[in-house]
Amino acid sequence: MNVVDESGNEVSTQSSKRIIAGVLGIVLGELGIHKFILGYTKEGLIQILITFLTCGIGGLIGKIEGIIYLTKSDDEFVNEYQVNKKGWF
Repeated sequence: MNVVDESGNEVSTQSSKRIIAGVLGIVLGELGIHKFILGYTKEGLIQILITFLTCGIGGLIGKIEGIIYLTKSDDEFVNEYQVNKKGWF
């Protein structure tokens, strides 16, 4: 199944970055690597800043997001995070 983004381009669910973003969110959520994988540079930098300012506690956000990513189907993930560009949770 393919999803069409706002530019009219088809995005295949096979190009889903769900697994890699989910695993990186859980393992390296503090560094916002999962955000950079999805192309969310601003959100990735904010994640690093939050982690730094909270002495690491803000890294829980990345771990929670990783779990959320992995619990979604490929279709849901592509539609929410790769097509509609939902930046947080």
